[in-house]
Amino acid sequence: MFDLTDRPIEIEKLKELLRDDRAGALITFEGVVRNHNQGKSVEALSYEAYEPLARAEAQRIFAEVAERFQILKCVLVHRVGLLQISEAAVFVGVAAAHRDQAYLASRYIIDETKHRLPIWKKEHYSDSSTAWVNCQHEVTHDSVQCAN
Repeated sequence: MFDLTDRPIEIEKLKELLRDDRAGALITFEGVVRNHNQGKSVEALSYEAYEPLARAEAQRIFAEVAERFQILKCVLVHRVGLLQISEAAVFVGVAAAHRDQAYLASRYIIDETKHRLPIWKKEHYSDSSTAWVNCQHEVTHDSVQCAN
């Protein structure tokens, strides 16, 4: 299951989606908004995404995970919009019979998500400045044009 949402991520509900009597391991990862980056004081983050491509690419990642790892279920939810300090920006959950496969699959999902999904992060600093960071896609999306 993949979702983009502008609402707070409901972690406990997502964990319930992973429940499976065959699973000996449930691995979850929450990426949260921190108050600093590269020596600057961060007040908030904004995320924008190109949803059709994000959904298609997430499905490709899930297919790769199913092929490479012995998992039972996986979930990926990413926030868009304005997020405050300590809010969850991304949730990854994996259920598998054994912990090693769950850990490996979870790491693969978050790493590939950060690298491949067209989701852009803008930091809002305490000095009122802003900056787009970690942009890896060359896609025109309203005010966003990022490439590294």
